[in-house]
Amino acid sequence: MLTPALTAPAPKLGRATLLAVCACVMVAQSMVAAINLLIPQLSSSALHPSASEIMWTVDAYVLAFAGLLIPAGAAADRYGRKGALLTGLALFAAGAMTSALAASPGVLIAGRAVCGVGAALITPSTMSILVHLGDTPLRRARAMAVWTLAIGVGGAFGNLAGGLAGQFLGWRALFWLMVPLAGVLAGCVAYAVPRTGRSARGNPDPLGTLLVTAALFALLFGIIEGPTYGWTSPRVLGAFALGALLATAFARHALRSPAPLFDPRVFRAPRLSAAALGLATGFFGLFSLFFVNSQYLQGLKGYGPALAGLAIMPVSAGMVLAPRFAARRRLPKLPASPEQGRPPSPRPVITTGLALIGAGLLAASTAGAHTPYGLYVVWLLVISFGTGICMPALTIGVLEALPPHAAGLGSGLGTSARELGAALGVAVTGTVLSADGGDYGAGMSSALRVVGAVVLVCTVIVWWGYGRRGQQP
Repeated sequence: MLTPALTAPAPKLGRATLLAVCACVMVAQSMVAAINLLIPQLSSSALHPSASEIMWTVDAYVLAFAGLLIPAGAAADRYGRKGALLTGLALFAAGAMTSALAASPGVLIAGRAVCGVGAALITPSTMSILVHLGDTPLRRARAMAVWTLAIGVGGAFGNLAGGLAGQFLGWRALFWLMVPLAGVLAGCVAYAVPRTGRSARGNPDPLGTLLVTAALFALLFGIIEGPTYGWTSPRVLGAFALGALLATAFARHALRSPAPLFDPRVFRAPRLSAAALGLATGFFGLFSLFFVNSQYLQGLKGYGPALAGLAIMPVSAGMVLAPRFAARRRLPKLPASPEQGRPPSPRPVITTGLALIGAGLLAASTAGAHTPYGLYVVWLLVISFGTGICMPALTIGVLEALPPHAAGLGSGLGTSARELGAALGVAVTGTVLSADGGDYGAGMSSALRVVGAVVLVCTVIVWWGYGRRGQQP
């Protein structure tokens, strides 16, 4: 008599797995902001970097990180998500070690870029793992909320780590710290994170990968160089034109290819486009705040680097509390099956959150040298609370646009929108600051007013996009 074959139960999302992958994404995101508080020390270091080299030390990480997110997410789906995550941690550690040992600005910039490549593998892999291990819609929705919180809190902790290193340890110490930390995280991932099935339908699409990556690089290059060379300079306009040309070439290739990296027609779905814009808008506002905060607290309030890093930490409190509030207001959940129908509209939660970010930035624009820190914290909490309630819903909105086997690609698309928004926020803020002739107080007020107004305008567009009826994924 034959007995039925025993099959191993499908792995589920446990607390240890959730903590391990969220710690990875938090560390990867922290390195975007950590370098900001080290700029004065780097400028006076034995490396003697030029102003341009300082800029590229800051931006090399973001350029590699955001430029490679989409192909890295697709590669994780096809070749293995856990393996991609461990590879990303190894590259992250290698880049940090290179930066710590750098004897010249060029080596430091190269190390930062290698770290960014590692981060590009880490971030989409972590989300894809959570999507595949979440066995119920509620578990997946909660996991997405925690994952999104880790990204936002990573920026705040990056400011803290940069401030502490800048005041007490030296800039090399920050990079040295990342090497064993990446090793510990790799050990946690190896132990706590199960392997998930690979996507047989995934396709590496070398030409599509090259085109979309080059288009993102060109766009980011133009955004990063805009404040330095002017938004109408030939270098910047050329970068934007090249990015548009490459994006058009990718769209043509993807529409003709039998197995493209991703189908650009997914952006016909109003909610996908609105969700991507919402993610970019939220991080546009948040990283504008991070950019001016360190200079405001150190330059106008007279705080040291460590105290300035600590002073931004209330941002984390708002992000921790907000998802609980959003959950009580019917945070949208991924449906378990098409028969269950679509979840409740996330429109109220998303527009409320984005509106709070814009309003908080406008309020923070009134801060000056004599503004009490307690009042400044109120504005920080408004911004962080708005970020915390809208980002999980926006993240799920992007994921819903793609099938589950392409979760890594969906994460790459969503995180690319975040990083593009963050880079643009820093660039626009820097441009407005430089236009105020060295008066930082006036420049900060102008910058935050501009950014806050842009966030509120984009909030209206996102609200409209979520209300449109059209082709849905």
